[in-house]
Amino acid sequence: MLLLHIETSTNVCSVALSEDSVCLFSKSNDEGMNHAALLSVFIAEALEVLKPTGKKPDAIAVSSGPGSYTGLRIGVSTAKGLCYGYGIPLISVSTLEVLTVQAINLVHEKENALFCPMIDARRMEVYDAFYNGKGIIQRKIAADIITSDSYAEILVNQPVYFFGNGADKCRSTLTHPNARFIDHLFPLAVNMIPFAERAFIEKQFVDTAYFEPFYLKEFHTTASKK
Repeated sequence: MLLLHIETSTNVCSVALSEDSVCLFSKSNDEGMNHAALLSVFIAEALEVLKPTGKKPDAIAVSSGPGSYTGLRIGVSTAKGLCYGYGIPLISVSTLEVLTVQAINLVHEKENALFCPMIDARRMEVYDAFYNGKGIIQRKIAADIITSDSYAEILVNQPVYFFGNGADKCRSTLTHPNARFIDHLFPLAVNMIPFAERAFIEKQFVDTAYFEPFYLKEFHTTASKK
């Protein structure tokens, strides 16, 4: 099970190569939206690792968002091109799930906690979801406008950990004692490995021709205000 992983949903450009749960290559850059220049270079470096073996990837895994339109477009179009070129399937991996697993691994007391990954949209708007300490989704992806009352009915009952590139701007607004923040957490390709392997084993592939990721869209009064 040899998989190439591509994560470009935020300002971080990240590529990893894995074989049977072992990471063979991983490289990331968080210096801005340089995906168009860096992604092909990182992929070439990853594939260079395979040259002595004569192997090729069995599938390509790509971040499905939500995330930056430009970043996801570059990542997905590149992934599709590789799938067509190699004649292999495409796997999509949720950006929010990848972030959440990273966060769960950082928290010791998580039995009664919820985890809320946030992807920045515009102004005080984010795309988010809620997961429990086992990584099981409790509330599906939603577009929220953050106010001081956001998530009040959730925060009153349990601690909630907020993280992702949309969480920083919410820190001064979400001031409930149960609101906790995890800093400097970004979706990385290396953390896609378990999700992609599970999808590969279960043959959960997406249609290479028609797959579209979850692009961030502008939203106003229709967004939920929880």
